Amino acid sequence: MQNLTLYQKHQQFDEFFMINHNIPVNMRLLADDFVLPEIDDLHQHMPYEFQIASELSAIDTKALRPLRRLGEHAIELAEFLNHQSRKIDLMMSLILQQHANHKHTYDSIQFGGGGIVLSCENELSIGGTIELKLFLREEASAIFCFAEVIACKPVDDTYHVSLIFTRIREEDQDLLVTASLHLQTANLRKRKNQEKT
Repeated sequence: MQNLTLYQKHQQFDEFFMINHNIPVNMRLLADDFVLPEIDDLHQHMPYEFQIASELSAIDTKALRPLRRLGEHAIELAEFLNHQSRKIDLMMSLILQQHANHKHTYDSIQFGGGGIVLSCENELSIGGTIELKLFLREEASAIFCFAEVIACKPVDDTYHVSLIFTRIREEDQDLLVTASLHLQTANLRKRKNQEKT
Protein backbone atom coordinates (compact mmCIF):
# COMPACT_ATOMS: atom_id res chain seq x y z
CA MET A 1 0.00 0.00 0.00
CA GLN A 2 2.75 2.46 0.94
CA ASN A 3 4.53 1.95 -2.39
CA LEU A 4 1.40 2.67 -4.45
CA THR A 5 1.00 5.94 -6.31
CA LEU A 6 -1.89 8.24 -5.41
CA TYR A 7 -3.59 7.20 -8.67
CA GLN A 8 -3.28 3.51 -7.72
CA LYS A 9 -4.69 4.25 -4.27
CA HIS A 10 -7.70 5.94 -5.87
CA GLN A 11 -8.19 2.90 -8.10
CA GLN A 12 -8.02 0.57 -5.10
CA PHE A 13 -10.42 2.82 -3.18
CA ASP A 14 -12.92 2.66 -6.08
CA GLU A 15 -12.72 -1.15 -6.44
CA PHE A 16 -15.22 -1.61 -3.60
CA PHE A 17 -18.91 -0.77 -3.67
CA MET A 18 -19.62 2.45 -1.73
CA ILE A 19 -22.97 3.34 -0.20
CA ASN A 20 -24.16 6.80 0.76
CA HIS A 21 -24.83 6.41 4.45
CA ASN A 22 -24.18 8.30 7.65
CA ILE A 23 -22.26 6.45 10.35
CA PRO A 24 -20.46 8.07 13.30
CA VAL A 25 -16.69 7.88 13.00
CA ASN A 26 -13.94 8.88 15.43
CA MET A 27 -10.99 10.25 13.48
CA ARG A 28 -7.59 11.15 14.88
CA LEU A 29 -4.81 12.59 12.74
CA LEU A 30 -1.49 10.94 13.62
CA ALA A 31 2.00 12.46 13.55
CA ASP A 32 3.93 12.39 10.25
CA ASP A 33 6.52 10.05 11.77
CA PHE A 34 3.91 7.53 13.02
CA VAL A 35 4.85 4.01 11.94
CA LEU A 36 1.89 1.88 10.93
CA PRO A 37 1.78 -1.50 12.67
CA GLU A 38 1.96 -4.68 10.64
CA ILE A 39 -1.48 -6.12 9.96
CA ASP A 40 -0.74 -9.07 12.29
CA ASP A 41 0.01 -6.61 15.13
CA LEU A 42 -3.11 -4.46 14.59
CA HIS A 43 -4.96 -6.27 17.39
CA GLN A 44 -2.39 -5.00 19.92
CA HIS A 45 -3.06 -1.36 18.91
CA MET A 46 -6.82 -1.65 19.39
CA PRO A 47 -8.44 -0.17 22.48
CA TYR A 48 -9.33 -2.91 24.99
CA GLU A 49 -13.08 -2.66 24.28
CA PHE A 50 -12.45 -3.35 20.58
CA GLN A 51 -10.24 -6.33 21.43
CA ILE A 52 -13.04 -7.82 23.57
CA ALA A 53 -15.63 -7.24 20.81
CA SER A 54 -13.32 -8.96 18.34
CA GLU A 55 -12.89 -11.97 20.65
CA LEU A 56 -16.66 -12.26 21.16
CA SER A 57 -17.22 -12.26 17.40
CA ALA A 58 -14.62 -15.00 16.91
CA ILE A 59 -16.22 -17.10 19.68
CA ASP A 60 -19.65 -16.78 18.01
CA THR A 61 -18.30 -18.04 14.72
CA LYS A 62 -16.57 -21.03 16.33
CA ALA A 63 -19.58 -21.90 18.50
CA LEU A 64 -22.08 -22.09 15.63
CA ARG A 65 -19.84 -24.01 13.20
CA PRO A 66 -20.29 -27.49 14.87
CA LEU A 67 -24.09 -27.10 14.81
CA ARG A 68 -24.12 -27.17 11.02
CA ARG A 69 -23.15 -30.84 11.11
CA LEU A 70 -26.17 -31.74 13.23
CA GLY A 71 -28.58 -31.03 10.36
CA GLU A 72 -32.20 -29.99 10.81
CA HIS A 73 -32.29 -30.86 14.54
CA ALA A 74 -29.95 -27.98 15.26
CA ILE A 75 -31.95 -25.29 13.43
CA GLU A 76 -33.91 -24.16 16.49
CA LEU A 77 -30.85 -24.33 18.73
CA ALA A 78 -28.83 -22.29 16.22
CA GLU A 79 -31.65 -19.73 16.03
CA PHE A 80 -31.74 -19.45 19.83
CA LEU A 81 -27.95 -19.02 19.99
CA ASN A 82 -28.09 -16.40 17.22
CA HIS A 83 -30.61 -14.40 19.28
CA GLN A 84 -28.37 -14.65 22.34
CA SER A 85 -25.40 -13.59 20.25
CA ARG A 86 -27.37 -10.62 18.91
CA LYS A 87 -28.12 -9.47 22.47
CA ILE A 88 -24.42 -9.60 23.32
CA ASP A 89 -23.58 -7.71 20.10
CA LEU A 90 -26.05 -4.97 21.02
CA MET A 91 -24.54 -4.63 24.51
CA MET A 92 -21.00 -4.50 23.08
CA SER A 93 -22.15 -1.91 20.54
CA LEU A 94 -23.43 0.26 23.40
CA ILE A 95 -20.15 -0.12 25.29
CA LEU A 96 -18.09 0.68 22.18
CA GLN A 97 -20.16 3.78 21.37
CA GLN A 98 -19.58 5.06 24.90
CA HIS A 99 -15.87 4.69 24.12
CA ALA A 100 -16.29 7.22 21.28
CA ASN A 101 -14.54 10.54 21.73
CA HIS A 102 -17.27 12.99 20.75
CA LYS A 103 -14.77 15.82 20.20
CA HIS A 104 -13.35 13.79 17.30
CA THR A 105 -16.62 12.39 15.92
CA TYR A 106 -17.41 12.99 12.27
CA ASP A 107 -20.19 11.83 9.98
CA SER A 108 -19.56 9.62 7.01
CA ILE A 109 -20.96 10.53 3.61
CA GLN A 110 -20.09 7.19 2.02
CA PHE A 111 -18.40 4.00 3.12
CA GLY A 112 -17.42 0.64 1.69
CA GLY A 113 -14.84 -2.10 1.99
CA GLY A 114 -12.04 0.03 0.57
CA GLY A 115 -12.48 3.25 2.47
CA ILE A 116 -14.73 6.00 3.71
CA VAL A 117 -15.61 9.60 2.84
CA LEU A 118 -16.13 11.95 5.80
CA SER A 119 -17.46 15.45 6.18
CA CYS A 120 -14.83 17.51 7.97
CA GLU A 121 -14.63 21.19 8.97
CA ASN A 122 -10.87 21.40 8.38
CA GLU A 123 -8.77 20.64 5.34
CA LEU A 124 -6.53 17.59 5.69
CA SER A 125 -3.28 17.03 3.82
CA ILE A 126 -3.08 14.27 1.22
CA GLY A 127 -1.02 11.39 2.59
CA GLY A 128 -1.91 12.06 6.24
CA THR A 129 -2.23 8.98 8.46
CA ILE A 130 -5.48 8.63 10.36
CA GLU A 131 -6.66 6.39 13.20
CA LEU A 132 -10.34 5.49 12.75
CA LYS A 133 -13.09 4.00 14.89
CA LEU A 134 -16.22 3.26 12.85
CA PHE A 135 -19.52 2.61 14.63
CA LEU A 136 -21.92 0.46 12.59
CA ARG A 137 -25.22 0.72 14.46
CA GLU A 138 -27.14 -1.46 12.00
CA GLU A 139 -24.63 -4.29 12.48
CA ALA A 140 -24.26 -3.60 16.23
CA SER A 141 -20.49 -3.51 15.87
CA ALA A 142 -17.50 -1.21 15.63
CA ILE A 143 -14.22 -1.28 13.73
CA PHE A 144 -10.78 0.03 14.61
CA CYS A 145 -8.37 0.63 11.72
CA PHE A 146 -5.86 3.01 10.13
CA ALA A 147 -6.37 4.97 6.94
CA GLU A 148 -4.67 7.48 4.64
CA VAL A 149 -6.07 10.72 3.20
CA ILE A 150 -6.22 10.38 -0.60
CA ALA A 151 -8.51 13.34 -1.38
CA CYS A 152 -9.83 16.45 0.35
CA LYS A 153 -12.35 18.51 -1.62
CA PRO A 154 -14.10 21.70 -0.47
CA VAL A 155 -17.91 21.31 -0.55
CA ASP A 156 -20.00 24.24 0.67
CA ASP A 157 -18.63 25.13 4.14
CA THR A 158 -16.92 21.78 4.75
CA TYR A 159 -14.45 19.35 3.19
CA HIS A 160 -15.19 15.88 1.90
CA VAL A 161 -12.21 13.77 2.94
CA SER A 162 -11.62 10.42 1.21
CA LEU A 163 -9.73 7.89 3.33
CA ILE A 164 -8.40 4.57 2.07
CA PHE A 165 -7.96 1.82 4.65
CA THR A 166 -4.26 1.03 5.09
CA ARG A 167 -4.44 -1.31 8.10
CA ILE A 168 -7.71 -3.14 8.62
CA ARG A 169 -8.39 -6.71 9.66
CA GLU A 170 -9.86 -8.90 6.92
CA GLU A 171 -12.92 -9.76 9.02
CA ASP A 172 -13.58 -6.04 9.63
CA GLN A 173 -13.29 -5.30 5.92
CA ASP A 174 -15.75 -8.14 5.25
CA LEU A 175 -18.08 -6.62 7.85
CA LEU A 176 -18.01 -3.27 6.03
CA VAL A 177 -18.78 -4.96 2.72
CA THR A 178 -21.66 -6.90 4.32
CA ALA A 179 -23.00 -3.77 6.05
CA SER A 180 -22.97 -1.76 2.80
CA LEU A 181 -24.83 -4.55 0.97
CA HIS A 182 -27.39 -4.91 3.78
CA LEU A 183 -28.05 -1.16 3.67
CA GLN A 184 -28.37 -1.20 -0.12
CA THR A 185 -30.87 -4.09 0.08
CA ALA A 186 -32.88 -2.24 2.76
CA ASN A 187 -32.89 0.94 0.64
CA LEU A 188 -34.06 -0.95 -2.46
CA ARG A 189 -36.80 -2.67 -0.47
CA LYS A 190 -37.96 0.66 0.95
CA ARG A 191 -38.00 2.25 -2.51
CA LYS A 192 -39.97 -0.71 -3.92
CA ASN A 193 -42.55 -0.44 -1.12
CA GLN A 194 -42.92 3.32 -1.71
CA GLU A 195 -43.53 2.70 -5.42
CA LYS A 196 -46.33 0.25 -4.59
CA THR A 197 -48.17 2.79 -2.46
